[in-house]
This record gives sequence, C-alpha cells and structure tokens, in this order.
Amino acid sequence: MMRTKTLIPAALLLLSMGATAQTMSTDHWTRDQLLEKAKQLREQAAQKGGSASETLEKYPRHYTMLAFRDRSGGGELHENYADVFVILDGHAVVTTGGEVEDAKTTAPGEVRGTGVKGGTQQDLRPGDVVHIPAGTPHQMILKDGETVTYFVVKVQEKE
Repeated sequence: MMRTKTLIPAALLLLSMGATAQTMSTDHWTRDQLLEKAKQLREQAAQKGGSASETLEKYPRHYTMLAFRDRSGGGELHENYADVFVILDGHAVVTTGGEVEDAKTTAPGEVRGTGVKGGTQQDLRPGDVVHIPAGTPHQMILKDGETVTYFVVKVQEKE
C-alpha cells in the first residue's frame, strides 16, 4: 500500500514533465545554416564596431544565439548566466577568470569593462566548445584580420 501511495505522485510528476517536454519545440541548425545566417551578422559587425549577435530561440531557462566578431571584445561578466560557445568558423583566444578591468554594470546582472586582467587564455578553433560559468570574467581576443563565428547557449545558473 505504501508503494502505491509513493508511485502515484511520482507518476503524475513524470506525466506533467512529459507534457511540458512535448509542448516545447525541437530546434535543429546545421553548421552551414548558421554560417549562412552569420553573413548578415558580418555586415552588421562592420557597421557596429566589430561584433554582432542574434538571439535564435528562447526557452524557459536558457536561450541560443549566433555571434560574429572581427575585433576583440571587452571584458564581460554575467552574474546569472553561463555561456557555452561552439566555434563554427575562424579563430579567437578566450580569456577566462581574473577580473574585469574598468568594470561597470550595464544592466541587471551584466558587467562590462575594457578587458580582463589575469585569467587563463585558451585558443579557440572550429569545433571547440567552451563553458564559462556564471560570474566568471571573460573576453574574446582576435588578432588583426581574424574573425570568429560562434553559436552561444546562455544558461541561467542563478536567479
């Protein structure tokens, strides 16, 4: 009898989770589709100071983006969101850790600065995946003439 009382709430929970999963769409982008879409971002970046991005889809606790840069970015820190980068094309170096230089809060939970001081540098090439936890300073650095196109998953890790 005790087992039945435990199983019924568990079954109802699983059914409700299944219903939620069934109402969410499944999204699929090929590398070629993303690179084709990035051509528009390349044009925008030329007009907007070297970088452009576009939100692809929003979900309950994360969202996806496509980003292009032809110049180094400044330092960033997202207090509540982790970044997952998948490098599609090009080359960059990402610095993670350390501290954001000349840090300024630009929106709730968002800090920007001129760069990142200290930290660890990692070379990024097509196919590489990087996870940057919430609260971690980071910066994308490009050499003159280089570009990078990357798929981003922004995951809410904190409220």
